[in-house]
Amino acid sequence: MNQKSHDLLLSIVAPCHNEEEGLREFCRRSVVTARGIAGEAFEIILVDDGSTDGTWGVIALLAEEVPQVLGVRLMRNHGHQLAATAGLAASRGERVLLIDADLQDPPELLLMMMPIMDRGADVVYGQRVRRQGESWFKLASASLFYRLLSRLASVAIPRDVGDFRLMRRRVVDILLAMPERDRFIRGMVSWIGGRQVALPYERDARFAGTTKYPLRKMINFAIDAITSFSTVPLRISTWLGLASAGCAALLLMYTLARWIAGETIVGWSSIMAAITAFSAIQLICIGIIGEYVGRLVQENKRRPMFMIESLLQGNRSMEIPGDFSDMTAAAKRNALEELLAQPAEVTGGMPQVRASR
Repeated sequence: MNQKSHDLLLSIVAPCHNEEEGLREFCRRSVVTARGIAGEAFEIILVDDGSTDGTWGVIALLAEEVPQVLGVRLMRNHGHQLAATAGLAASRGERVLLIDADLQDPPELLLMMMPIMDRGADVVYGQRVRRQGESWFKLASASLFYRLLSRLASVAIPRDVGDFRLMRRRVVDILLAMPERDRFIRGMVSWIGGRQVALPYERDARFAGTTKYPLRKMINFAIDAITSFSTVPLRISTWLGLASAGCAALLLMYTLARWIAGETIVGWSSIMAAITAFSAIQLICIGIIGEYVGRLVQENKRRPMFMIESLLQGNRSMEIPGDFSDMTAAAKRNALEELLAQPAEVTGGMPQVRASR
């Protein structure tokens, strides 16, 4: 199916990492929902984020079976946020639904999101009121994270909200124009503003497979979120430094007073404890500053946010320009339309389309 972007009413973007088991069911439910809303004027963009199982093979089969499916294969694992960005960059619909492929967020909620957007909303985001199939630790840590972020962030970021949301094209274009590499999409969309409306829902358990967010990734994600939208940690390090300096001054005054009184200063253990405490505070402050400096270094390298190995639609495999991630949103759509309009060259039994730089 080769529809131009102005003909597409809806794009569904789903990052996929090792989702082989549930991907076919996700596509089935998404297609049924999208057809009930937009007829045939929709696309489903499945982004393979460096999967190590058979995810890309399933995407290839779905692309042959469903003409609206566009497969995007990244050259390596870039992480959920950049995979989602790659999918948004490949989207061409007037409205774009960002959703995970694990079916914890039901695609059918799109039927409730669309009327809200028809009434003037720029963004309709799902807000979790209950989360099924998750451990008490995951629930407690997620609750703590969202509440901490809402207190620290410089913009209002709704609590208990993920990346599951329906956005207008103008919001997606602004989001894609934002250049940062360490992305926190839900915060970036909140920063854009406009009329954003919550849709409360109960989040389901995973349809199949296991979570792709272990504790290490959750911590890194939380650090990215806080450092992207708050300078409060830097201020905390400043106040810790001032408090340490104040304690040191008081300790010096106490020591001088005891020396003038002719008393022997005792307490080797307390002195070492004080030194250790001050050293720990210094290292914490250096670590906080290092997180921000590290982000500046990564941003200044100006590397591409993601590298796409190929696109797949129907039985056609397409290679895109290497600078695709650095194009403007409009240029990306034009490049995709040119690719999809080109006749395929049969190479080794697989029709291919090659794009020139």
